[in-house]
Amino acid sequence: MAIVEEIIRKNADNTLSFGNHELTSKTKVLDFDLDGSSYKAKSFNEVTKLKKEGKLVYESLPGTTVHNFKVTDDLVSFMLEGFAASQITLELTPTTSYEFKVDNDFIAKVTTTATGKVNISVVATNEPKLVELIRV
Repeated sequence: MAIVEEIIRKNADNTLSFGNHELTSKTKVLDFDLDGSSYKAKSFNEVTKLKKEGKLVYESLPGTTVHNFKVTDDLVSFMLEGFAASQITLELTPTTSYEFKVDNDFIAKVTTTATGKVNISVVATNEPKLVELIRV
């Protein structure tokens, strides 16, 4: 998969792709509109962050490239690229359990905090990996 040169874009399947882990300087896109919601994306090799209406959606340390990011009531899924072990924070439904999978392999059962945050770790490489959190 290719790097997201424009930092954030809407895909034909109505998912989002964002981030560019190859950038050496911070790049931002403000007020990206998708279906009436305003998104803000920031990315470079140290961090990738996505916010919707001012609320955190996704953050990775170090920076990553995310393709086909989709969130429903029962599923979060995306393809992940990067260059190192990445700590990813997602903000989802508070105090909810999810099955965390990478490339269809079960990794762990994770539960969001009272504020909806959950942290996962994925070894990101130039080969895209499918990351899924499936509501239990």
